[in-house]
Amino acid sequence: MHTHPPRVEQILAAGQWSGEPADRVVLDYEDRFRRRMRLVGKGGLGFLLDLPEPCLLKQGDGLRLETGDVVAVDAKEERLAEITCSSLDELVRVAWHLGNRHLPTEIRGDRLRVREDHVIISMVRRLGASVRQVSAPFEPEGGAYDNGRVHRDD
Repeated sequence: MHTHPPRVEQILAAGQWSGEPADRVVLDYEDRFRRRMRLVGKGGLGFLLDLPEPCLLKQGDGLRLETGDVVAVDAKEERLAEITCSSLDELVRVAWHLGNRHLPTEIRGDRLRVREDHVIISMVRRLGASVRQVSAPFEPEGGAYDNGRVHRDD
């Protein structure tokens, strides 16, 4: 008898679910923005993400399977470039250039984070910014037009 892996039935926003998860899945930014893919948790639980549209999964979200089990989402640490500037004007200018390139960007107070890319790092340094490498989960801004394509049960 061939059994299919259970499907994700619902995405539960971080903080909106409780209890001990059946398993945990660790995903980088690319894999947290998918519509369909097979996944295997750290404990070996296999399941299928099969959504009508891509959805950005965030750190702490829960994936409720059709079995009733919940799998917790952990954002994987990635190599990021953390950008700082000596003035707010410079930071806004750098942010504009990143946005003009439609580059996913994480805003963290007085600093910006992007995925490491030597061309982008060179550009922001030419604009006067300082850049240092960090290893952290990547949680970029969703964007002005995400409301129609990101489905979560917030």
